[in-house]
Amino acid sequence: MVGRPRSEESRKAILKAALELCARDGYQNVTLKGIAEAAGTGRQTLYRWWQTKAEVLLEAMTDLVGPKVEPPPASGDARADLVAFLDRTFTVAGGPAGPVIVGLMADAQSDPGFAAKLRERLIGQRRQALREVLERGVLPAGADPELVVDVIFGVMWYRLLNRHAPVDRSLAAELDDLLARIA
Repeated sequence: MVGRPRSEESRKAILKAALELCARDGYQNVTLKGIAEAAGTGRQTLYRWWQTKAEVLLEAMTDLVGPKVEPPPASGDARADLVAFLDRTFTVAGGPAGPVIVGLMADAQSDPGFAAKLRERLIGQRRQALREVLERGVLPAGADPELVVDVIFGVMWYRLLNRHAPVDRSLAAELDDLLARIA
């Protein structure tokens, strides 16, 4: 049996409501029931399209930041390309999307299937794009690109999780400066 096709209007209302509730109430306090009420849809609609709030919020994040992540076009200045990429990434992560991303990562820790979806749809593409930017000439001689990607995103995650320092444009410049010093 095939159900009704998704209404794009309902889908967008649900994704918007999920993000707004997360920003207002915190990831842990968001429920599918609350999302349905805020979006003006029935719970059955949500359960037909998604199994968990994590899946709703992953789709909302994918819509917010785009389904495909590309590195910035090569400008001829690899360092400027790196800062542009990090600035764009950290601006999104340091804003209202940050708590959503942290909540999604927390859910992924206990759900291997969801962890795979998160890597495929949100994290993996960003890792690949950063690696491409680094390989334009920013990497220190002999450096392992995967390790440098881990270091850069590790700093971002550490700050998002501990909330002790901002994830913003200044962090992009600090990481670029760090790579320049060790190159």
